[in-house]
Amino acid sequence: QVQLVESGGGLVQAGGSLRLSCAVSRRTFSRYAMGWFRQAPGKEREFVAAISWSGSYRYYGDSVKGRFTISRDNSKNTMYLQMNSLKPEDTALYYCALRGDSLAYTEGSRYDYWGQGTQVTVSS
Repeated sequence: QVQLVESGGGLVQAGGSLRLSCAVSRRTFSRYAMGWFRQAPGKEREFVAAISWSGSYRYYGDSVKGRFTISRDNSKNTMYLQMNSLKPEDTALYYCALRGDSLAYTEGSRYDYWGQGTQVTVSS
């Protein structure tokens, strides 16, 4: 069974930064694409960012382009999301997800395993 554990969420003022981490229990982590998604209360789940197994391909949602950066360290079985210039509308529960092959996608339905989420709250 694959386990994904997010960390790094918290409360930050608008304009501030946070770095989220997603630790994965799977030994073959490096073979799999990963993604970040978020969901705010009363809203649908939204794609944030995705990264291929090698890190060569990275995709971002329109609302976070230029502010967020996705990365991974395959030696540590960990994925990251650096979030800069945070806005109140970035407030949400952030989830990491793992896809069962090497190609990254923006659709949440293409991911096989999910973490429990970490809360990010941005105050104005």
